[in-house]
Amino acid sequence: MRGSLARTGRRGMLDGRWSSRAPYCADMTALDAQSLAARVDELMPQVRADLEQLVAIPSINFPGYDQSDVERCAHACAQLITDAGATPQLIPSTSGVPTVLADVPGPAGSPTVLLYSHYDVQPAGDASKWDSAPFVAEERDGRLYGRGAADDKSGVVTHIAVLRAFNGTPPVSLRILLEGEEEYGGDFEEWPTTRPEVFEGIDAAVICDMGNVEIGQPTFTTQLRGIIEGVVTVKTLAEPRHSGQFGGPAPDALMVLIKLLATLMDDEGNATIEGITGSDWDGADFPEQAYRELAGVLPGVPLIGTGSIASRLYSKPSVTVVGIDAPDVATAPNAIIPMARAKISVRIPAGVDADRATQLLADHVRTHVPFGISVEFEAGPPANGSAVPVGGPGYEAFAAAMQFAYGTPSTQQGMGGAVPFVANLLEAFPDLEVLGVGAQDPLARIHAPNESIHLKELRDSIVAEAVFLLNLASG
Repeated sequence: MRGSLARTGRRGMLDGRWSSRAPYCADMTALDAQSLAARVDELMPQVRADLEQLVAIPSINFPGYDQSDVERCAHACAQLITDAGATPQLIPSTSGVPTVLADVPGPAGSPTVLLYSHYDVQPAGDASKWDSAPFVAEERDGRLYGRGAADDKSGVVTHIAVLRAFNGTPPVSLRILLEGEEEYGGDFEEWPTTRPEVFEGIDAAVICDMGNVEIGQPTFTTQLRGIIEGVVTVKTLAEPRHSGQFGGPAPDALMVLIKLLATLMDDEGNATIEGITGSDWDGADFPEQAYRELAGVLPGVPLIGTGSIASRLYSKPSVTVVGIDAPDVATAPNAIIPMARAKISVRIPAGVDADRATQLLADHVRTHVPFGISVEFEAGPPANGSAVPVGGPGYEAFAAAMQFAYGTPSTQQGMGGAVPFVANLLEAFPDLEVLGVGAQDPLARIHAPNESIHLKELRDSIVAEAVFLLNLASG
């Protein structure tokens, strides 16, 4: 595991930078975990109001959407941080999308903790598939629905709520980073190498863009798959031709594309791109019935691939065709199709270099196209996966905080999605403790219609983060 940490004989101390720091012992007589949890309970109406305010802003940082909404959301986040007692600054990227940064000093000699989340969201998609307006927060059965309510404006309000819980004077120093380029990509994910000074001196990084394996079960996300993608275009004719007069010798571009796409997967459903391999997941498996229900797999439809479900989700590659350009069925003439294209998305395990994997995908496409026909391949932005080190003092402090907040010990999971910033952060700072946590749960439906956050889960996540800071401060 990259960046694994070596334990010393003393509980909570590590070789290297952590072990060289004398433990900071704050005076916690005025504020203990129980009173802090009570303070969070008092704050929950404000937390909900903050989240509803942010959900109402369609901060979609995708081409074709109004970037002023993204900038408006950044300013709203900055104002909430100001209201919580800190002084933020907005740092624009080359695209103009701001990152919100706030430094909150703690007592002298205390650790410094990075609190990360993102305020940009996915497009809402087909509004008819939502049971309520995607950008108007609505509570139903203990869940707050709206685009971004979970991913990741829940993380934004978690950090702000923790700051409020300490009345703007936390027991450790904080560096809050809220980015607006996570969903589509941009400058921020490269900050660990382009702006390393932002992360120097950080003792632990809390990445609040994850969630729990199930409601009420506190969970660390310790492995993330990366992602590569590309658009393949097949051209065979100058223009459509009558399929009766010319069908047979003339290659149909869509048929060529279909045969090519079929080579990306074997008969069992495993990815077949040479050089992109995986491994068996050695953690807890994902129960099949739970997976079927959450994924919406129809009755009678088999699952594909080999190995445990957790392996197929976290530690093995998977291939998806996420889009095809071809004539619509309703208006398609009886003609040979001259051009067709598809967007291929490949999730890659941690440890697989995304740039090399992109080249391997391009090589596969060009060598497996049938009939010797030439194709065009346009690569998309790659993102490495990451394996997160565990077992350090930050991990132990957060695990204890989770047990207090949720009333049960924590567990670990992988995640099929990619967070490029995390991979780049670990590569640039391999000894940094990175803690992947959050309030999302399998029912949150992130990136899908009817996204939501479980409000009790959000409360417990805030308590856990706040108590973690107490635990870390007290050594």
